[in-house]
Amino acid sequence: MYRSLRYIKQHKMKSTVILLMLIAYYFCLPQQLFKDPTVTVLTSRTDELLGAQIADDGQWRFPSNDSIPVKFKICILLFEDEYFYKHPGFNPISILKAVKQNLGSWAVKREGSSITQQVIRLSRKGQPRSYFKKLKGLILATRLEFRYSKDYILHLYASNAPFGGNVVGIEAASWRYFNRDASNLS
Repeated sequence: MYRSLRYIKQHKMKSTVILLMLIAYYFCLPQQLFKDPTVTVLTSRTDELLGAQIADDGQWRFPSNDSIPVKFKICILLFEDEYFYKHPGFNPISILKAVKQNLGSWAVKREGSSITQQVIRLSRKGQPRSYFKKLKGLILATRLEFRYSKDYILHLYASNAPFGGNVVGIEAASWRYFNRDASNLS
């Protein structure tokens, strides 16, 4: 303890910069990531969908559902990020593979983004893609991992991922394409 205090006194500038960076890191993630309008849904007493009116922004985005269908969860983890439960918000091996492949072809062929990084990118709508934005997204992804559980991050992804055209989220896609609740998909 005494050594730590002595170090801080000897290195005031470094200590101040580190403290300010930690404070900035703590507050860098907005309280609410997604503020998008949702569709107006009309259901029966038995929770059967009777109708829906498109959201104000022209998107089919259903109100967030608390559960994620197990089959969807398995598929999305296998397809998008099989190490989702094992990394701190980003997968360094995936990123290195993407950089190697992109440098070899002189074009962006592969992103290397984790589901957590994709949630951050989805929440920052329309931001141009660049390596600086990717680094910023990586920092925000680690912060998101500290704030929320992996299951909640997966829930954010399922509720806000695009599913073609103006359909956003697994619930909207399920009703729009298959006329059934997402939990009833095969």
